[in-house]
Amino acid sequence: MSKFTLRPYRPDDEDAAIALWLKTWQQAYPSIDFAARVPWWRERWRNELVPNAAIIVAEKADTLVGFVTIDTRAYLDQLVVAPEHWGSQLADILVDEAKRISPDTITLLVNDDNARAIRFYERNGFVRAGHDVNPTSGRPVLKMIWKSGAV
Repeated sequence: MSKFTLRPYRPDDEDAAIALWLKTWQQAYPSIDFAARVPWWRERWRNELVPNAAIIVAEKADTLVGFVTIDTRAYLDQLVVAPEHWGSQLADILVDEAKRISPDTITLLVNDDNARAIRFYERNGFVRAGHDVNPTSGRPVLKMIWKSGAV
């Protein structure tokens, strides 16, 4: 934990958070032009996530290297970690922070073809809870849920 500092999101984090979102998604899905989606994402960030979710950012050496968003419905919309920190403890730290904010239950959707993310969530106590389709991309997604005290 000493490598990363967690703190609440501030409005002046917006550009760094959006740039990190773009970088991570572009690396995870290089065949999709996420740069073309930035205006849509910025609007969604400002109008849906910032007003309705707790957003915790992670910094290392004063650089934003990750964030997690969890809304009042206990929905984890975004867990973003800079690719150079993939495989580190940062994602676990951010999920633990989401569990602290929403200590009873958390739900999320993850792309069906993102096996690495699915394994990560399962290691962190999430279970598969059904299938759906992302309303924006039309891609198949897996619904996952975490419940406090579940085995």
